[in-house]
Formats: sequence, C-alpha cells, structure tokens
Amino acid sequence: MRHEYEIAPAPLLDVPLQRTLSLPRRLWQQGWLRKALILLVLGLLWQAAATYTANDLLLPSVSQIGAALIEDTASGELPAKVMVSMGVLLKGYVLGIVLAFVLTTLAVTTQLGRDLLGTLTSMLNPLPPIALLPLALLWFGLGEKSLVFVLVHSVLWPLALNTYAGFMGVSDTLRMAGRNYGLRGLRLVASILIPAALPSILSGLKIGWAFAWRTLIAAELVFGATNGKGGLGWYIYQNRNELFTDKVFAGLAVVIVIGLLVENLVFDTLERVTVKRWGMLR
Repeated sequence: MRHEYEIAPAPLLDVPLQRTLSLPRRLWQQGWLRKALILLVLGLLWQAAATYTANDLLLPSVSQIGAALIEDTASGELPAKVMVSMGVLLKGYVLGIVLAFVLTTLAVTTQLGRDLLGTLTSMLNPLPPIALLPLALLWFGLGEKSLVFVLVHSVLWPLALNTYAGFMGVSDTLRMAGRNYGLRGLRLVASILIPAALPSILSGLKIGWAFAWRTLIAAELVFGATNGKGGLGWYIYQNRNELFTDKVFAGLAVVIVIGLLVENLVFDTLERVTVKRWGMLR
C-alpha cells in the first residue's frame, strides 16, 4: 500500500442530518389506517344523511344497521346464510378454475385449442351470467346445480382470458429453455408457463372471484324469490319483503365485508408470498 496516494475523506459538516418522521407521519404511511379513516368518514356521512331524512324505512342509521347485524349474527341466522353462500360459491369457483386451465392448456399446446378458446370467449364472455338463469332453471331445476352453473360461467371466461394472455406473454427464451430440457405439453405448462404467467393468473383469479361473488348474490335473489332457499341473497330478499330495511343493509354490509376480507387476506397474501416476493410485481 502506497500511503502517498491515500486521501482521507473530508467530514460532511454541511450536510443536514435526516430527521425521523413524526408519529402522525408514520401513522399516515399505514395503508390500513388511511382506509379505516375513509370508512369512518363514509359512516359519518351516512349517519348524517339518516338523521336528516329521519325515515328508518328509507334510510336506517348506522347504529340501527349495526344493531341488526349483531342481533342476527348472535342468533346464528347470518352465519348460516353465509355458510350456504360460501359452500355454493366454492363449488362453482373451483370448477370454473379447472375448466379455465383445461381450455388455456389446450390453447397453448394445439391450434384447435386456440381456435376453440377464441371462439368460445368471443361468444360467451359478453353474455351476462344472470342471463343464463332461465336456461339453468330448465336444465337443472331449482337447486344448487343451477347456481353452480351460472357461477362457472362467471369465473371461466375472465380467468381463461387472463391466463391465456399471461401464457402468451412468456418470453421465447423461457420456452426454448424448457424445450431444451425436454419439457413438452403439460410439463411445459406446469413447469414454465404457469410460474412465468403467475401475475396474470392471480389477476384472473381476483376478477373471477369478484364476478362469481356478485353473480351468486344476484342469483340467490332470484332463486330465493322462487323456492325460498338460498344464502345471503335470500336473506336480503326476504327482509326486503318484510320491510326490515336495517337487516337489508346488514346483509349488504356482510357481502361487502366478505369481499374485502377475501381481497385483502387471501389474494394480497398470495401476491405477497409469490410474485411480489420474487420481484415479478411491485
């Protein structure tokens, strides 16, 4: 070491020290707190509107909705309805996922599969799932099978389109690397295409879940009006007929809460432990 070339760095006396954020600023950085404040503001606006209208039948207050929610939850009525709805939803959702992956696997491996997927999505994707209820009633009768049928339709096409777009976006370098290792057909899809297209697949799963959840509630309203059975949709319809507006809003609140829980606990967790952790998504 030649000491004549050693230069000691000058002290950074003119650079101000970075101060730590204050407690309010640190709290404001928390996303859950900002969302909670938004919900609080919306609740206050709702309470003010209910007080101004002074009509419980038209617009019940937040306290009345909360009391109805607590009452029916404690009695077990709301949890029972939720279990009925979630059981039907999971059946239709899982079946739609299986069919979507079958179609997209055929589409990326064969020309006939690409033509089939393109034709079916062009025909059936614009068709609202609720419009298939009359056919479901004719084919499957009044019961769970009809609900599962419309749920499959609501999940299948958005998931298939997102998955296929993700598969087609996989680089040729990864495809050739897989082929060099002897991967063909299902092995290529499972080992190369699905991991590389995971952000698009998760996006399709989220869209399919949202479509299936709202389709189920709408379908249960119709089936509840027909045969007196169903889950949350029937709960909302029944209380609307009996003019229990607070219970109607309580049912709608449960629908919203379940949607938020699935979105933030299930899908956000999946993204955090997979694509965000691997640097595939910011």
